[in-house]
Amino acid sequence: MLDISRRPADDMRMSEGQTIPPDVSRPDRRNAFFLLFFSLMAIGAGNTMLIAAVLPPLTREIGLPDWMAGAIFGLSALCWSLMSPFWGGRSNRWGRRPVAALGLVGYGISMLLLFLTGWLTMTGVLTGTFMMFACLAMSRSIFGLLGSGTNPAAQAYVADRTSQAERQSEIAFITSGFSVGTVIGPAFAAALVATLGLLSPLLLTAVIAFTMSALIWFRLPEEREPVTDATQFEEIPGARGLWRSGPVLPFLVFAVCLSLTTGVLTQVFVFSVMDKLGVSGKEAAQFTGPAFTVGALAVLLAQLVLIPRLKLKNKTLMWGGCLPLLAGALLMVFANDYANLILAQFCIGLGQGLARPGFSSGASLAVSPQLQGNVAGLVISANGMGFIITPFFGLFIYEYVNPHLPFIFCAGLLSFMILYARFGLKDGVGEPDEEADAV
Repeated sequence: MLDISRRPADDMRMSEGQTIPPDVSRPDRRNAFFLLFFSLMAIGAGNTMLIAAVLPPLTREIGLPDWMAGAIFGLSALCWSLMSPFWGGRSNRWGRRPVAALGLVGYGISMLLLFLTGWLTMTGVLTGTFMMFACLAMSRSIFGLLGSGTNPAAQAYVADRTSQAERQSEIAFITSGFSVGTVIGPAFAAALVATLGLLSPLLLTAVIAFTMSALIWFRLPEEREPVTDATQFEEIPGARGLWRSGPVLPFLVFAVCLSLTTGVLTQVFVFSVMDKLGVSGKEAAQFTGPAFTVGALAVLLAQLVLIPRLKLKNKTLMWGGCLPLLAGALLMVFANDYANLILAQFCIGLGQGLARPGFSSGASLAVSPQLQGNVAGLVISANGMGFIITPFFGLFIYEYVNPHLPFIFCAGLLSFMILYARFGLKDGVGEPDEEADAV
């Protein structure tokens, strides 16, 4: 069995149909990267509108308990985690473009069904706690089942066309598209909810998702030929059991912990703002929307300004990003006014913006070019795993045990993550090969 970690010899052996080594930048990449940037921006905007301004106020308005709102996201996250590796592998066979386009179609269908379900519940056509919860959960789960294809396909597309030294900054650029969406999303959501109603952001998001899917399908250049022989691909050394390999597993462990932490902080934050400020329904969106916008701006500050200029190692980005996250979690325990809640959201956004590109780029650089689709699927899967159990570690504890305990739990987990990333990761693993870059 050959070593799956990236080696100079591996860099010259690309998958079938591609002969350009990963240390030679592709000339067709810039416009393509921008198209993927805007596609992820659409997903980020819709998700943040759903989390910050639509679903929590909707569940309270129709009488569902708070933990059910988290459970709706949790079920979708389970589907996301299970399907992301599948779509990552399929992008190797079918190509990055069709998988990315299919993911956006699934996302649009999910948002459209959420709009219809929400409308039926608010008009009294759909009643009963179980029925309302089941319909909302199934509608959102389509995003996890199909929508999970876009992110790994986009990340693998970037890995196909970047050198080792560029990988970190270009992955940060692509993922910042999601962050730009989270900046735009809450601002638009607050305006849309105030003028057109609570469910209007869902319908707009569905239209945008279908439009971006068509643009991906017809305009994204894909010179790389997919692997048509599935058995040939499955026999690539290291394709099976990639998640438990020595170079990849540490990054996935960190990603799951970060997903759990940010999932709790994000979902509980909305309800905490509503309770601490005494607002609900449409009024809540006027507070939670701007707060999430500040957090998203902090993500952009990290990914578009700090990371390209500081040029830190992936390992440093990981443990360094946990520091502002820890500050944000502690602030949420003591914050009782809107200014401190905004500051907490800024810290949370800054930490995510630093840590996510660190482990995403690290995992990509830890494997050979042939396995980029697989590792991208695993990373995206790990990003969603924490959200599977956040309703229990977050909203259930917040609602029935103690409102401060979820944030204390996050602070403890982040302290562990700082030590794990600082001392648990081997030096040099998941970092650019300086000798290869010099060739």
